Amino acid sequence: MLIIPGQPGKDLCDSQLGVTRRDLLRIGGSSLMGLSLGSMLELQNASAKEAGGPPGWKKAKSVIMIFLQGGPSHLDLWDPKENVPDNVRSVFKPISTKLPGVQFTELLPNLAQVNDKFSMIRSMSYTPKGLFNHTAAIYQLMTGYTTDKVSPSGQLEPPSPKDFPNFGSHLVKMRPLKVPMLPFVMLPRPLQESNVIGKAGTAGFLGRAYDPYYLYPSGDDMDMNKMERINIDDLKMQPDMFASRIKRRARLRDTISKGMPIVEKAVKDYKLNDYYSRAIDLVTSGRARDAFTLDQESHETREQYGRNTFGQSCLLARRLVEAGTRVVEVIWPKVANSDNHSWDVHTGLSKRMKDQSAPMMDKGLAALIADLDQRGLLDETMVVAIGEFGRSPQKGVSTSGNTNSADGRDHWPYCYTSLVAGAGVRKGYVHGESDKTGSAPRKDPVHPGELLATIYHSFGIKPDTLMYNHLNQPRELIKHEALTKLFG
Repeated sequence: MLIIPGQPGKDLCDSQLGVTRRDLLRIGGSSLMGLSLGSMLELQNASAKEAGGPPGWKKAKSVIMIFLQGGPSHLDLWDPKENVPDNVRSVFKPISTKLPGVQFTELLPNLAQVNDKFSMIRSMSYTPKGLFNHTAAIYQLMTGYTTDKVSPSGQLEPPSPKDFPNFGSHLVKMRPLKVPMLPFVMLPRPLQESNVIGKAGTAGFLGRAYDPYYLYPSGDDMDMNKMERINIDDLKMQPDMFASRIKRRARLRDTISKGMPIVEKAVKDYKLNDYYSRAIDLVTSGRARDAFTLDQESHETREQYGRNTFGQSCLLARRLVEAGTRVVEVIWPKVANSDNHSWDVHTGLSKRMKDQSAPMMDKGLAALIADLDQRGLLDETMVVAIGEFGRSPQKGVSTSGNTNSADGRDHWPYCYTSLVAGAGVRKGYVHGESDKTGSAPRKDPVHPGELLATIYHSFGIKPDTLMYNHLNQPRELIKHEALTKLFG
């Protein structure tokens, strides 16, 4: 299904910064302060310039979210601890990285060689409110909001038009593309926990015009060759069609429409001609179609990313942003609540992480960061890698009602690690610190909402910009402030 952005939402945001609470208060109180309209506008202009001053403001043109769905163990990847009890210590040996004094585990040799190109947040933390389970935690991370409809198991209802939008939907609405390219792509599988599929992966109350382009190649999660079967038929012209012929048909359609004033009046608010033109430009330009052609890459490059679903998804993400896509979300290609390749390691952690998930993530993510940097794309592309939570410091204990073996860790939202790179983010920086067992932040805790606010900030969007939901009620994009310390 091809989704072209542009459907009007009922809001008061302009195409740039939007109206914030501060703006409304300023306008509402202007008469009380005795300000003329000219003075008020002058103050607004000065405020806008001041808002553009903080580090990282408006540095990003695109974002790649690497969502490590399932909750990777920070203790076994990038925040190892020594001098701790055996049931806390990772079975994997710590290794040195490019940064003196910063260690990863032996599972991340490639990322250890490029960590001078990104920032790490070792103090991600939130107190769960029905969020010990995957779906509710994913909803919070992707939308910035929690939901009341959480069952005892943590599962939610299926996606609804009333949902809060995925952050990518907000970005493509407020920062529309100027080139004929897919604005928002999600791959290679949907967000999912058990039978709840796609929750937090839609535009929700913004309308389907802002949904991602869903690229889910056929094959099950264990099929490492899925990306060889990318199907983009909706981006191709039929064999008997030519661009000139399609455009002639479009002109004919416009002529007929202009001759039908009643119909034209009825649909004018929907800007159908605008959408139709965008769809035609997208198909006829071939820009999107070409971006999906992975076999245009050299054998060496494809091997560098890893010949598996995750690695080739990271490579495709680079090709998409290079072609102009605003938002790419790469979802870890193995669903939570499953074995083999999943980060949801309630059992068999030592084998599953060593032989399956960690090598794929280490190779693909390290290649993506290095490749973007080498091509000069990292200057304006933000990369975020994060799970919905971490794993419990103690092995074999239950924190979420799940059964855990002695070689397994349960869900842990109180302290975990994320990675952020590009778009002005400081290189070789570690923000925050976990305590001696990785149980809680020792300093500078960071809520997932602050990370979303940071993404908005990097696109020049104030996190407290107002939007309007399906009931025309005002809501802030996110109720958190940007973490500007990440920017140099």
